[in-house]
Amino acid sequence: MREKSTVKIIAIVAFIIALIFFAYLAYISKAWSYLSKDPKACINCHVMNTQYATWQHSAHGNAGITCVECHLPTDGFVKKYTAKAIDGWNHTVAFTMNTYKHAIEMSDDGARRVQENCISCHASITSTLVNNADNYHNFDQPYVENGRKCWDCHKGTPHGKVRGITTTPHNLGVKEVK
Repeated sequence: MREKSTVKIIAIVAFIIALIFFAYLAYISKAWSYLSKDPKACINCHVMNTQYATWQHSAHGNAGITCVECHLPTDGFVKKYTAKAIDGWNHTVAFTMNTYKHAIEMSDDGARRVQENCISCHASITSTLVNNADNYHNFDQPYVENGRKCWDCHKGTPHGKVRGITTTPHNLGVKEVK
């Protein structure tokens, strides 16, 4: 009888220690920030500083367009948080295991989402694109008909031309918005 009581106490203590350790890890990794649309969540990991700095000094950054609005599905809560969970897992593995490339690239699914969001935001307000639909801007498909994506021509939008994690022109540091 006393043996079962000791095992029970040890199990409870181990569970409490594991819970405290989990809470501490969630705190130091700023885990709750990933549920927000705050762009600073993207720089919790130092690897994304270049992307953040170039976005911050862009027209999208100055207009308050966040990472979430470009990089995640905008057509539903479930799709958005499913993509966020998958991307978060992939980023965690890549950054923890140091398996990312010097020039960070989007996944095919990420590129598809960004393309759809570019078209969604800009097609209705840019009459020039609609008028030139026969010249590379066919919005009947998620990708332009010849396979090109918006950023094939608009390379500097919104992250500038530099893709390397160690080179960031115009990086004046993370500016605090007050």
